[in-house]
Amino acid sequence: MAGPVLLYDGACGFCGATVAFVLRRDRKGTLRFAPLGGAFARDVAARHPALAGTDSVVWVEPAAAGASERVLLRSAAALRIASYLGGAWTLALATWLVPRPLRDAAYDLVARHRHRLSGAACFVPTPEVRARFLDAP
Repeated sequence: MAGPVLLYDGACGFCGATVAFVLRRDRKGTLRFAPLGGAFARDVAARHPALAGTDSVVWVEPAAAGASERVLLRSAAALRIASYLGGAWTLALATWLVPRPLRDAAYDLVARHRHRLSGAACFVPTPEVRARFLDAP
């Protein structure tokens, strides 16, 4: 696997809108995407049993240079996305100073209401970015 992968809820309009948001701002073009219900996500969950039943955005960094594969959930994944996007988005990294339980509580509040935030529309990648999707719809 080359480059990071963002796992997302493929049946969630808010999550699809988030993926589209990241795609529009991804200057590096190395981030790939996979739905939580797909084969790639199942393989990651098999390697990381703590992910079983996860209904959160998951950032997956491949093993490299002696380091093992790394997975980040919830607010940590969201902050890693901000770091990856760079530019003004790195200002969000100041929230690392907020204790994780508080960051995750804010993340969970949005996650609980995400299906109502953007309706039921699902995200369909354009042909130009389809190759960056694993288990693409």
